[in-house]
Amino acid sequence: MISDQEPTDHGPNSGSRIRILIVDDQPMVRAGISMLLSAEPDLAVIGEASSGPQALEFAGKHLPDVVLMDVRMPGIDGVEATKQLVRETRENQDRLVRVLIMTTFDDEEVVVKALQNGASGYLLKHALPNEIAAAIRRVAAGETWLDATAATRLVQRLHMSSSALPDITELLTPREQEVLRLVAAGLSNQEIRDLLVLSEATVKTHVARILFKTGSRDRASAVALAYRSGFSRADDKIPGRN
Repeated sequence: MISDQEPTDHGPNSGSRIRILIVDDQPMVRAGISMLLSAEPDLAVIGEASSGPQALEFAGKHLPDVVLMDVRMPGIDGVEATKQLVRETRENQDRLVRVLIMTTFDDEEVVVKALQNGASGYLLKHALPNEIAAAIRRVAAGETWLDATAATRLVQRLHMSSSALPDITELLTPREQEVLRLVAAGLSNQEIRDLLVLSEATVKTHVARILFKTGSRDRASAVALAYRSGFSRADDKIPGRN
């Protein structure tokens, strides 16, 4: 089993791989995910942790690229661990550790809290191996990953008074609104670039303006705001893809 305290070398090219820390209090879950990811040539599981404190200690020492974080653990749960991890790495490191929440269908409210506290996305524990790998790659690249299977159930729980939230249609230009809808639908910058026939630099500029205008910390926070405010819905049609 991979040590909770020391990183594991996964071959001579491990330095160029996406470095992953798996955090779950169930050994079988950690072992299963680790085994699935070991088949991916560009991914390297460098450690496992069974609790929030272990995850914080390991990440502080070894700075993984992506942390797969279970939301429900005894003691410091995944939400609080995510909050501390994002804050500490943002304050003390040059590179932000990105957190990908692992959830079940019954964890919608917890997932929202995790996204609000800096998580870059979420996926189901029983997602297919190719989906887990794709989510890790997306998050490592600075994008957001929202599991499509759980999205509808999640959005159904995000009902808040619109008076407590900013009016996105007043804050953003029509083009920025269009970009935000696509970000909320889970598209990457490259996919938005191709769909809207823009340069990737232009897409990044639009995303940066969206974050600034909405007061969002990151893409995941902007996506959560889009859904909570009613601006985006799980069944929104994507032009050219529906």
